[in-house]
Amino acid sequence: MSFAGPDFVLAIIAISTIGWVVNNWIRARHGYALEDEWGGKTPRTDDKAMAALREENTQLRQQLEATHQRLANVEAIVTDRGFDVANQIEALRREGQRSEV
Repeated sequence: MSFAGPDFVLAIIAISTIGWVVNNWIRARHGYALEDEWGGKTPRTDDKAMAALREENTQLRQQLEATHQRLANVEAIVTDRGFDVANQIEALRREGQRSEV
């Protein structure tokens, strides 16, 4: 193997990148702060804040589900044949009132 060729340089880059990924994987697995590509550290997450965010997320999902069900009910009412008939009756009443005037 020639140490002056591009293969050697690419091998060093690949080994360094794989080492960095494995290092961060091990740190993340054990709960330590992660390193970014400039040597900075990502702070550990606050467990209480994460629990609060999970609780809020659960509440928001429940509200979204309730809103989705209400919207489905409104769609069912609007697309219901009885709603269309009621609109036609109201339109006929309005036409009858205009012709009397």
